[in-house]
Formats: sequence, structure tokens, C-alpha cells
Amino acid sequence: MANKESLPTINQVNAYMEKLDHPYKCEIESLRNIILNANTKLQERIKWNAPSYYYVKDLAAFNLRAKGYVQLIFIFYDGNMIEDASLLQGTWKDRREARFYSLADIASKKTALEQFINNWVALMG
Repeated sequence: MANKESLPTINQVNAYMEKLDHPYKCEIESLRNIILNANTKLQERIKWNAPSYYYVKDLAAFNLRAKGYVQLIFIFYDGNMIEDASLLQGTWKDRREARFYSLADIASKKTALEQFINNWVALMG
């Protein structure tokens, strides 16, 4: 799941998550596991006051202020965009979002999320 260099940041994220008081904490943990296991090139850290992911550049972060669902914001650079109507929402020029409403919703979107993550890492180089 993680190489030696990323262990300190994963430990920081784990410590952050232990203290997190959030109605969707179980869903966030489930998504973290899916994201980190989908591609070993991704690294995790706390940025923007939430777990976030990077490979070469910042790629995604949880928006923990969202209400009624867990929101992941995916960042794209230089006009490179992956469109995935089954997972992504929005029309911003440099980002898309994904919303997850429950553990069942996450389970139903797991394969699409894993595929998207691998396409996204490949896009980054």
C-alpha cells in the first residue's frame, strides 16, 4: 500500500482521522482504502485540512465541509481532463467532483473509482 517514504504522512493522516468527528467517517475511511490500494504511485497527506492525494502534483482532496455526502475533488492540469459520467460531476475547467452517499454507494462505485484513479495517474505521467 505505501512505500517507506510515505509512511510518515500516512501516519499523520491516520492520526488526523482518529481525531476526526464527522458523520461520514466510515465512508471516508472506506474511500481512503480504495484510493490508496488502487495505485501505489499515489501518496496521501493532510492538505487543505483534509486527507489529500498527490502524484507529481496535487490530484485530489476530500471536502469535509460538504453536507449530506462525502465529496472528493479531483484536480486536473493543463486542460487534461478525464470525463466519467458514472462517477464525476461538474463542469469546472480544472476539476471535477465525486459524491458518495453511503457505504453501499461507495461499494457500487468502487470499480469505477479504481479505474478512474489508474487512468488519472497515467494521465499525470
